[in-house]
Amino acid sequence: MKEEKQLEQNKRENPMTLLTRALITGLIGGMFWSLFGIFMYYFNFSEVAPKTFLLRSWLRTEWTSGWLGDLVSIVLVGVLSLLTALIYYGLFKKVNSMWMGVAFGIILWGIVFYLLQPIFLTIPTLIELNKNTIVSTICLFILYGTFIGYSISYDYHDTKLKEKEQN
Repeated sequence: MKEEKQLEQNKRENPMTLLTRALITGLIGGMFWSLFGIFMYYFNFSEVAPKTFLLRSWLRTEWTSGWLGDLVSIVLVGVLSLLTALIYYGLFKKVNSMWMGVAFGIILWGIVFYLLQPIFLTIPTLIELNKNTIVSTICLFILYGTFIGYSISYDYHDTKLKEKEQN
């Protein structure tokens, strides 16, 4: 009697779920676009950096103003972006349009710079921000929203199309 063993190369991988891929998109998107936000701050396109929101509003230690503060804020934005991706996945994954991502980014900008501004003590009010900061951050949030939104929507519709072809 011959025992049949399945070779490693013939085993099928368990594919990641749509939700898992959406969360990975959120994590990577948050980290990438917060890094971009830090570059915008250092090249004076913006008066605010991710560390200004997340760290300097509550911590007054010296390390938060250096490279370690930037690194910690990138990771924190990535973690917070998991929630953003989860919200987009739950509400808008079926909308297969880049414009929903653009609108999502603008809504997020409004939430961060208008609604949540009172809890960020180191951020000037919307009226006190200069025009370059407003335009730059709106563009950054639009790019972030488009990345998150279109990636999740495209993945959802691509997966549904593949499922339909297999049946």
